[in-house]
Amino acid sequence: MRNTLTELEAQVRDDLAKTSHPSASWLKPKPGPDGQPALDVLIVGGGQSGLAIAFGLRRSQVTNILIIDKAEEGREGPWLSYARMHTLRSPKDYTGPDLDVPSLTYRSWHEARFGKADWDGLDLIPRELWAEYLLWFKRAVGLTVRNGCELLEIAPAAGGLLAATVTCDGAAKTLYARKVVLATGQEAMGNWTIPESLRHLPPRLVARASDPIDFGALAGQTVAVIGAGATAFDNAAMALEAGAAEVHLLCRRAEIQVIQPYRWLSFRGFLRHFCDLDDEWRWRFMRAILELREGFPQPTYDRCAKFSNFHLHQGSPVEAAQEKGEQIELQTPRDVVRAHFVISGAGTEIDFAERGELRNFAGNIAIWADRYQPSPDERNPRLGRYPYLADDYALTERVAGATPWISNIHLFAFASTMSFGPSGSSINAMTTAIPKLVHGLTRGLFRADVEQYWDSFRAYDVPQAVIPAKTGR
Repeated sequence: MRNTLTELEAQVRDDLAKTSHPSASWLKPKPGPDGQPALDVLIVGGGQSGLAIAFGLRRSQVTNILIIDKAEEGREGPWLSYARMHTLRSPKDYTGPDLDVPSLTYRSWHEARFGKADWDGLDLIPRELWAEYLLWFKRAVGLTVRNGCELLEIAPAAGGLLAATVTCDGAAKTLYARKVVLATGQEAMGNWTIPESLRHLPPRLVARASDPIDFGALAGQTVAVIGAGATAFDNAAMALEAGAAEVHLLCRRAEIQVIQPYRWLSFRGFLRHFCDLDDEWRWRFMRAILELREGFPQPTYDRCAKFSNFHLHQGSPVEAAQEKGEQIELQTPRDVVRAHFVISGAGTEIDFAERGELRNFAGNIAIWADRYQPSPDERNPRLGRYPYLADDYALTERVAGATPWISNIHLFAFASTMSFGPSGSSINAMTTAIPKLVHGLTRGLFRADVEQYWDSFRAYDVPQAVIPAKTGR
């Protein structure tokens, strides 16, 4: 007889109670400029990474934390918005936010919800179920997210604190924190991009893969999708399934990428110790991996290929685009493609100025091009724009001393990839990457207060035993 969710949640509480050592509270409140205790950590992003980071901090007895997310509850992360695949691409046995607590794994939740036989017969995890699991996980470990709350700006504040200007339900306020973690996935250090050749087109004709798209309105229309990664295929499939007359997927490569490098690197040696390599090796590995881009699984391709009106164009980057009546004419090296609507699945670009919260100090965030110059045959200007992070995922300065406070801003997102490998947006890396980040955060908090701990130690006078005074001989 399978466990119910109620029984599983009781098991979670029992497991956490048995693994809570040391449970002593150790952080002293630090007052902010408003007279209220400042947060020890503000986590921006309530998706899978933000929840796992908060869980890891709580297990380290860092409890004065706050998670914020601009989305409404249940729609944090991409799973119910712009993630348009049927299932997760990761194998079902990959563990993530559970941080190696067996009762918190997706498998335990799935078996309690649907039974072991259903788990055994499951191929890949449906994305809607993953979103439901994350909501359960949040409740099971006692986390809350302040939804409808968006980060607008980060600035230094008195006492070594950070001032985070946020808007919550339309009202602006300032939150003070010792540390800020940006756990905002793909968008943390830039934005989803539209190729330069398409940027002059009006929004009614072109959209990014992350935008809300009314696929029903594309029925009977010809749609062009730019890109050939999994996201591009997902959007092409959505258009086909919605009744598009024709869908053209334009791949810039002469041959489409079918190798998935993230499958190769999913072993603990790489995931745990890639960041310990010197810059030459880190650059060499991540340049090779990111230039390959992320491949797509067979079901993703088959979802499109089963439609006779799906057309794959290889070696076809868009060189120019112009409106021609009710259509867009896309010029490629091979031919001209005409469409009523274009979806850009070209991924994200690193551009700190695109992020309002970073804009005031964007010019002093160190990037890889500031710290490492590869040999001519390994250069890649796009990858050189990735942030060069410290060993605790913190931003580093381009000019030392100009903005020293940014060392308390920690990035756990896709843009962490060049410094840490898969981390901030990869389920396969969470069990190694989250503990590394939590270790860095607690190390920084401890070091900042080391004098207080020394004073506390010197004042400690609690006897562990009582020795009675001798009387007589």
